[in-house]
Formats: sequence, C-alpha cells, structure tokens
Amino acid sequence: MASVLELNNLTKRYGAFTLDSVNMSLEEGFIMGLVGPNGAGKSTMIKLILGLLKPNDGSICIFGKDIDTDANEIKQQIGFVLDESDWYGSFTIREMVSIVSAFYDNWDQNLFEKYLRSFDLYEALRIDSLSKGMKMKFSLAVALSHDARLIIMDEPTSGLDPIIRDDLLEILQKIIADGGRSILFSSHISSDIDKIADYITCIHEGKIIFSTSREELSDTYRLVTGPLEYLNPDTVRSFDAIRKKKRNFTAITTDPQRIEKECAAYLGDGRMVMERAGIDDILLHLVKGEHYA
Repeated sequence: MASVLELNNLTKRYGAFTLDSVNMSLEEGFIMGLVGPNGAGKSTMIKLILGLLKPNDGSICIFGKDIDTDANEIKQQIGFVLDESDWYGSFTIREMVSIVSAFYDNWDQNLFEKYLRSFDLYEALRIDSLSKGMKMKFSLAVALSHDARLIIMDEPTSGLDPIIRDDLLEILQKIIADGGRSILFSSHISSDIDKIADYITCIHEGKIIFSTSREELSDTYRLVTGPLEYLNPDTVRSFDAIRKKKRNFTAITTDPQRIEKECAAYLGDGRMVMERAGIDDILLHLVKGEHYA
C-alpha cells in the first residue's frame, strides 16, 4: 500500500524545545491520530509538514515526493484544518472562497457548494458569525473541494460540544471511506482518537513514545492496579511505568504474561486487577509515571 506521509529523523530545534529525530509514516486510506500533552511537539510536527517551519535535520516525504523540492505540487493535494484558521472575519464565505479557490488548480466550485449544503452552511454568512464547529466544517469543505488527498487537522474537535464533535468525526470517517484520502489529526481528546483513528502516534517532549495501530496498542498495553506491598526493587521492573497512591498503585505493562505468572496469588484473590489500558491510561503513566527499567 502506498505511503502518503513519511517523516524520517525529523528534527527541529528552537529555544529550549527540540523535536528530536521523529520517524512516522501514514498509508493511503487511513486516519492517524496524534496525541500528547500540551507542548509535546504535535503542532510543531504539523507546521513542519505544512511547510510553515523548516527542519534542522531529517526529511518529509509526501505522496512519494520531497517537500523541499516539490512543495508547490504537494500543497495542491493537501487540505488543512487548523484550530485557529486565518480566515478574514469580515468576509462572507462567498468572498473568502473567491480568494482561496484561486490558489488551487483543481478547485471544483460545484463540489464546494455541495459540501456547504451538506454542512448546513450558506455563502452569505460572514466568517466571524460562524461558530467554531461551523468554521471547522467550512475549512473542511475548502479542503475537500480541491481534491486534497491528505487532510491535516490540528485539534479540530477542541472546544466543540459532544454532538458537534460526533458530527465532525462521522464526516471524517465518510471522507476516507473510498480509500483515496488520508487524515492526520492531533487531539488531546482521547475518546475522539479512539473512535476513528486507525493508527495512533504519541509524542512527549519532542520524542515519539509509540506509533502503532489502534488494535496493536490495545493488545500490547495492560493497566494493573494493586497493593503497594507488592512493589519491591525486583517487581517494579515488571512494569513500564508506575503511579503510586496512598495504599495502592496503578501501572502499565507490556508483559501481561509475566504479571500473570508473578502475581497469580494477588490476581486470584482480587487484590490485583489487570485490564486493557485506554489511551489516557497509557499516556498518563508513560508521561507522569515512575520508570525503573
């Protein structure tokens, strides 16, 4: 299957922050969710991919082409939906699109108007009268109307109410149904990522913690809750990360067989519980937990 996006040893340094040798790939027809705490490097990655920042090292390959040498051709096939889009608030949708459409060789006005109707938007509406959810739909309509093969979204569901978020996620699932488009979107709302992402990449302090399929992530990590008395210098090494409380602990492990063997008595009488870990559980422990390996 064709790779739509490849990041190879991508590095960006500015101030005290470094995006450090990031490697990631996204295949055609899939959705990649990008997660991580604020300041982790998600927006920096997206800005690098969009060409808004220049890397210090590494490469970005989109549709099999290098972004440094084929930027104009690549940008014709990318649609972007940012948390704060730079639309002119005093313009109507019709006025804004008359400017934006000129930048795209494959602009389809009939298709744009179709998406407006589908999203319950009207060309006479002023941009600054649109709610955040409506602005997201407008940005998406623009992206889809110039035949974008890769849609990049930075926190598209942030600040939206649950109903509007669900509507937007359903739209994204329909967009990739034919297998011809791919989506990369960042979000701090793990339930959104878990609902539609085929692949999940976690970044923390400028480094990739994991980048894998949602199914593999679910199969790999387990959340363990148990009594503090179990923990000692030897047993702590059974876990990838541990968070201690007053009387018990929670931990993440990628070796459940080892836990089942070493903790049979605790698991058998219910003093210890092991279950599949959610994205928030994994992120919270890997970022804020104690590590002993």
